Formats: sequence, structure tokens, C-alpha cells
Amino acid sequence: MMNALELREKGYQILVSHLGQSDVIRFLQQMGCGQGDYTQERREVLESVTREEFLDELRKIRNLE
Repeated sequence: MMNALELREKGYQILVSHLGQSDVIRFLQQMGCGQGDYTQERREVLESVTREEFLDELRKIRNLE
């Protein structure tokens, strides 16, 4: 079973691979996502992510498109 962060990341990857980045942003805006303190939320999500993990995920995402 995936934890919440893994589930969110996989969901974003699937959305991007099927819709493209700009349509994912539009979709999330329509769903009411993106409300709140974005900066604080990103700090909480990324506080345990290493630079190498981030770069690995970025490479994976870029290979999807």
C-alpha cells in the first residue's frame, strides 16, 4: 500500500501522462485544488525529499512525455 505522498505523486504522474501539464493545472484548479498556503504545503511535502530523489523523480516525469 502506498503512503499519501506516494499516492499523490503517482496520481500527478498519471494525470500529466494523459492530460499534459497545462491541462492538469486546469483540472486541479477546477477541482478546487491549490487553495491554501502553497509555500507551507510544499515545505511539508518536500522536507524529507533529498536532492537526488527530486532529480530522479524529475527524470521519470520527463520520460513520460
